[in-house]
Amino acid sequence: MQLQNNTINYVEFPARDLEQSKAFFSQVFGWSFTDFGEEYTAFDQQGIQGGFFKVDLTSDTRTGAALIVLYHDDLESIQVKVEAAGGIICKPIFSFPGGRRFHFTEPSGNELAVWSDQGI
Repeated sequence: MQLQNNTINYVEFPARDLEQSKAFFSQVFGWSFTDFGEEYTAFDQQGIQGGFFKVDLTSDTRTGAALIVLYHDDLESIQVKVEAAGGIICKPIFSFPGGRRFHFTEPSGNELAVWSDQGI
């Protein structure tokens, strides 16, 4: 990967339970992880590189956290996978100019969203 100045290169999420978060993102989105000790795990090849660090905190937009938004071309099918893997839908599918999306929390409590430009 060619690194470029002034671009977002890496994102880190807090995780109450690293194993649950890893299992969730592997099952729903097909992510793979590399562990660095017992308190950190990293992912790559997901549009951006990043990781999860063990801590009893969460990333939530209600407290001012940035919202990470993933893309999927079939919101309904990915929402079913999110729920089946233990994710909680905190904002059901809604429309906005240019697409639709929903927000969810993963097992460690972090809020993310999935959007699509399909089905609008």
